[in-house]
Amino acid sequence: ETTSIKQVFGEHAQRIAVSGTKGYYAHPLGATGAIEAAICALALDRQWIPPTINYENPDPACDLDIVPNHGRAAELNYVMSNSFGFGGINASVILGRVR
Repeated sequence: ETTSIKQVFGEHAQRIAVSGTKGYYAHPLGATGAIEAAICALALDRQWIPPTINYENPDPACDLDIVPNHGRAAELNYVMSNSFGFGGINASVILGRVR
């Protein structure tokens, strides 16, 4: 995933916060995308980036800002949710803040 983010966003990838929320709710299969969309909408509304919880052993190959263990306030105008499912069912959704 780190490699893909770097390929898509280039040098800007180092300035993007990447949060993995799957640790909150395990894997509810078909409901995952809806849960992730709700978390993204709340992040936009509350201007807060949820943390990647239980991040204890950093992988040196993952050098992105993965928001480890503690969320933080941020000015968010857009968020992107990537859902990579079993069997190659993949989707990305970008949500924007209503002003």
